[in-house]
Amino acid sequence: MTLYPIKFQPIFKYRIWGGEKLKSELNKVYDDSCIGESWEISNVENDETLVASGNLKGKSLTQLILTYKEDFLGQKNYENFGTDFPLLIKFLDTAKPLSIQVHPSNEIAKKRHNSFGKNEMWYVIEADDNAEIIVGFDKNVDKNIYKQHLEEGTLTNIMHYETVQKGDTFYIPTGRVHAIGKGILLAEIQQTSDVTYRVYDYNRVDAKTGEKRELHTDLAEDVIDFNNYDNYKTDYSTKKNVANTLVHSPYFKTNILPITGEISKDNSKIDSFIIYMCVKGSTKITYNSEVYHLNYGETILIPACINHLKIEGNSAELLEIYI
Repeated sequence: MTLYPIKFQPIFKYRIWGGEKLKSELNKVYDDSCIGESWEISNVENDETLVASGNLKGKSLTQLILTYKEDFLGQKNYENFGTDFPLLIKFLDTAKPLSIQVHPSNEIAKKRHNSFGKNEMWYVIEADDNAEIIVGFDKNVDKNIYKQHLEEGTLTNIMHYETVQKGDTFYIPTGRVHAIGKGILLAEIQQTSDVTYRVYDYNRVDAKTGEKRELHTDLAEDVIDFNNYDNYKTDYSTKKNVANTLVHSPYFKTNILPITGEISKDNSKIDSFIIYMCVKGSTKITYNSEVYHLNYGETILIPACINHLKIEGNSAELLEIYI
């Protein structure tokens, strides 16, 4: 069976901080309230997304990899990851702030959880006026200063706050303490991992459980990078009809692709699957004379064996993600 550009059925996640924008802005379809995350492409255990349409409808990522191997993943990716799909792709909507948290490195996550680490990035799609994120510390601290603030409930006093707007991009390496504030809709690209250490959660109670959420302060202590950095936000250009570098890390590469008109994409030098997330407008992707519509808030995966595409849009923007 021939591979083709693939959309998956998103998995929707209740979150204590979730809102309604995934439905109202990105046109996701679900009935529950407080949905904070749309897992667009996932290979997390018990949370695998399934192919939404076409001859492969209903197939999981693992089934696709087992069948198509390097044609689906790319040669290097197949050698490095086998049947483990290496990325987790999400949209997030924050009606309330997330907990202040940190993620472990590959080495620690493997030892403690038999998991990948969780290096990730955020691309802000929409933000309310004065919406903020927390990223890193506002000054150099050490473990003792951090623990003192944690015990006194004043951790927010030493965190670095950034007011954000559409297009702002942040790379969050493992070890960097962070939190998304309220009123933000964003795309999140990360390693395939659901390991998060919460260190502060505003003492709030989850309405679903009637209890406070679990904290992981002991696990987080030897994971945190206590250094302060000059700049946390990613600078980038937005030249039309080309792939502009956003974040290129050892774990994933993400570009921003503003499209006006029609462009031809030659991906033959990229030995990887490619994921497109539509973060503005709408596009048409043509492959083998077939047209695939990619609308605002949708995600599509291009298997590694597909090298030549045409993409058409009118002031549209895509995130282009690969390894």
